[in-house]
Amino acid sequence: MIPTIPVTNMVCFFAVSHSQITRLYSRFTSLDKGENGTLSREDFQRIPELAINPLGDRIINAFFPEGEDQVNFRGFMRTLAHFRPIEDNEKNKDPTASEPLNSRTNKLLFAFQLYDLDRDDKISRDELLQVLEKVDVEQKMSIRFLH
Repeated sequence: MIPTIPVTNMVCFFAVSHSQITRLYSRFTSLDKGENGTLSREDFQRIPELAINPLGDRIINAFFPEGEDQVNFRGFMRTLAHFRPIEDNEKNKDPTASEPLNSRTNKLLFAFQLYDLDRDDKISRDELLQVLEKVDVEQKMSIRFLH
């Protein structure tokens, strides 16, 4: 059973189905090695796909608000919502409703924040080079394994 947050609220807020929330909660609890209802950076680092991703550390950091070292299920869902496909619902958009987390604007802001390491609202040359170097190293390694 998913604790503390009514599932109906999560279905509306994160635009996911009840069965998707149940699957994500199951994944969340399987990652929660401390069994305390939160995930640490170490819990995320055990995910093989993040371990090999050149931006893995930055993606992991996106789950944690500044100064926090644990994320609960709601925070986990909030970050994952950015990865959902964009839904083209501009025609029926309620002007008083907040923009969904998986909107084009919020996805761009999320991606920008992955590169803005010092959180100064700018991507410096050094920050961009760090990412390009990581990607380049990963590509070179995978090419070497092919030969």
